Amino acid sequence: MKSQHELSYPVGTFVATPSPSANIIADWQQIIADFPNQLRAETSGLSSEELAYQYRPGGWTIRQVIHHCADSHMNAFTRFKLALTEENPTIKPYDEAAWAEMSDYHLPVGVSLGILEGIHTRWVALLKGMNEDQYQCSYFHPEHGAPFSLLLGLDNYQWHCRHHLAHVKQAKALKL
Repeated sequence: MKSQHELSYPVGTFVATPSPSANIIADWQQIIADFPNQLRAETSGLSSEELAYQYRPGGWTIRQVIHHCADSHMNAFTRFKLALTEENPTIKPYDEAAWAEMSDYHLPVGVSLGILEGIHTRWVALLKGMNEDQYQCSYFHPEHGAPFSLLLGLDNYQWHCRHHLAHVKQAKALKL
């Protein structure tokens, strides 16, 4: 069996891409665009029992991963808009693990898939409308004590999409 680290990070841990080309940025935008449909395809027809599969022992269920992605990406979209309209705003972190235990995480996954479809449609339109200078706009992340450029944010969230899509696939394969 894979190590706990490999199960936690099936696409590897996030490593920022130094000086990404325009083609790489376009690829990242496409990953953001494709994610909701890929997630829907991976979860279509899963039973309630299957949605309770974990991607690793003690890890989140498929249901929790989907609801988490909706929460996370709503926050990401808001962070992008704040950074584009304010000077290095301080964003509000949130306790992802605590959110994953709240009652709305028991809702059908279609609710969060719909949120993801809407958010990602708007997010991609925003991303494609940004110029090179706007990708240098930043927000301050108090947990990290540092500013994050929107280029770094895009890199991080394209990884986040791949990371959690891999979790869903892994949970289906492991059937934990």
